[in-house]
Amino acid sequence: MTDNERDSPGVVAPPPLIYLGPLVLGLLLKARLPVPFLPRKMTRGLGWPLLGNGVLLMNWFLWTLRSAGTPVNLEKPVSSLVTEGPFQYTRNPSYLSMVMIYTRIVSLASAFWAILFLPATPVVIRRGVIEREECYLERRFGEEYLRYRVRVRRWI
Repeated sequence: MTDNERDSPGVVAPPPLIYLGPLVLGLLLKARLPVPFLPRKMTRGLGWPLLGNGVLLMNWFLWTLRSAGTPVNLEKPVSSLVTEGPFQYTRNPSYLSMVMIYTRIVSLASAFWAILFLPATPVVIRRGVIEREECYLERRFGEEYLRYRVRVRRWI
């Protein structure tokens, strides 16, 4: 095992895949067992702002990490504790943006089954990714991270 392998949170799976799995399963179930969910006007009214804001938040997150010289890849060691940009408001802007994008896709597709899976996804993210990241950051940055954690909420 290399130093880089030990110096990472050791998450259960890449977070985008954790969101993509239930989404794809829900969309496949919708194709096999369609259940009316939302009226078309509501899907557009709800969906576009969620997509726009989710994509903006994801791009802000990526730009902030790249500006700080910290890798996005969870398998690589972080170089610094990033507390600027979206990290001033949420400790997990990327996962929040993925929830927004997931919800947008579900609303546009009016995919009842996929929305049923959504609550489980943040639970898996929390247990399999966030809690591991938090332990890693506490080990890596100690008191600096603990102060940040007290100051900024996990989600919003």
